[in-house]
Amino acid sequence: MAKELIRLTNLTMEFDGEKILDNINLYINDHEFLTLLGPSGCGKTTTLRIIGGFLTPTSGDVLFDGQRINAVPAYQRKINTVFQRYALFPHLDVYDNIAFGLRIAKLPELEIDQRVEDMLDIVSLRGFENRKVTQLSGGQQQRVAIARALVNRPKVLLLDEPLGALDLRLRKDMQNELKRIQQAMGITFIYVTHDQEEALSMSDTIVVMDKGQIQQIGRPEDIYNEPKNAFVADFIGESNILDGVMIEDYCVEFFGRKFQCVDKGFSPKEPVDVVIRPEDIDFVEADQGHLCGTVTSITFKGMQYDIIVDFKGFKWLIQTTDYQPVGKRVGIRLNPEDIHVMKKSAYSGLFGDYSSYSAEYDEIAEDTADEE
Repeated sequence: MAKELIRLTNLTMEFDGEKILDNINLYINDHEFLTLLGPSGCGKTTTLRIIGGFLTPTSGDVLFDGQRINAVPAYQRKINTVFQRYALFPHLDVYDNIAFGLRIAKLPELEIDQRVEDMLDIVSLRGFENRKVTQLSGGQQQRVAIARALVNRPKVLLLDEPLGALDLRLRKDMQNELKRIQQAMGITFIYVTHDQEEALSMSDTIVVMDKGQIQQIGRPEDIYNEPKNAFVADFIGESNILDGVMIEDYCVEFFGRKFQCVDKGFSPKEPVDVVIRPEDIDFVEADQGHLCGTVTSITFKGMQYDIIVDFKGFKWLIQTTDYQPVGKRVGIRLNPEDIHVMKKSAYSGLFGDYSSYSAEYDEIAEDTADEE
């Protein structure tokens, strides 16, 4: 049974009368890798800073191991933070950067040496002890910052967009590295990012935030496969989001056709949002499909094609290895498990039509033609 370590209760945060956090309730378990995910300005970094003790909430409580810690200063919490700017000491070598906090705490030199050696092993920097941090790559500097934060043996490590400064290849390597370090140390990581792929690949639990509120909490698979509303469906991966009506359990209607689905528990004839992921759609001949449309745009993405298809004026994104030329009439078939039904929300109607996506490619094509 997982043990609860941190609980946020009715947390609100206001700056100059503007509500940045709106009644946040969340618990975080010991040894958990939890990610706060959302767009800029959603409140995720503010939440992290309140947990770390850098901000005091306007109202609500922060509990750590069952004790209220609102008034406990950051340096007295069993929590350390790694920021996007690593804040390493450029005049010190790797060893002394990692040992810095232990020397401030006046630990015996023998214990400092043992702890630093242990951390060098955990972050795979054995042999780099005497290197100046200015001679390290971005990924290596990142690992020094993590080692320095972990050498004090906190119960929680907070990471605020720590991979934002790295290039794509290095980011992917460091995602694997961070997960490995978290498991090796057996402590709680609370991670902030706006990158959904990063969140999906690393986390035990994802907390999706927008406009100072939690939109959904769940395992990565659940967040992706069972989004709670149109915002989550759109933010986590690509989605075609349509207006529909739940006729009865396991039967939804959209585009004037009834489809079998796996959802239930809605009122009869309840208006709903229908989500269909682009990778779940199969092309068939136009006369054999549940729906028939026209290809308006195609973009090669390496692993697949991104194909925009116009169905009755509504543009769908379909991701496939099955090439279809622009202008072709195509059919699609939908399996019940590929159709996900969501309750209407404040986000309904804001996402899901790829008209703008298609227009972007049209503009690119026009620019290219002008250059020629």
